[in-house]
Amino acid sequence: MNGREFLDTNILLYAFDSKAPVKRPRAQDLLSRLTASEAAFISIQVLQEFFANATKKMGLSPGEAKRLVDDFSQFPTHSPSPADVLAAIELHLTHRISFWDALIVRSAQQMGCATLWSEDLSHGQRFGAVTIRNPFV
Repeated sequence: MNGREFLDTNILLYAFDSKAPVKRPRAQDLLSRLTASEAAFISIQVLQEFFANATKKMGLSPGEAKRLVDDFSQFPTHSPSPADVLAAIELHLTHRISFWDALIVRSAQQMGCATLWSEDLSHGQRFGAVTIRNPFV
């Protein structure tokens, strides 16, 4: 393992979701560990999805969600290019995963991450050098 670990949006959301008493501490522990070891990587998509879902579904104020997005933006962040969008479309077609999940996988690949933490994909599934891990299994 190369030490780079990509965080999907759902992990960040659970870390602040008071309505997820089982998943919240697991997500917080993972986020703390990756932050301390400087191993956390994300994408612009993760920042956007976090803000939208934190304010709409979790009821965080826009100001609080913005503060958290600012905190997360300290992680190395991938900004997908048009070529990344096309590569994500290929992942979507080849692996029959949602386009948005495919774009997350592509960002993890582009950042050189060995692990992608997500509950949206199958635990243990591999996409090239990236292995999906679900912290809640």
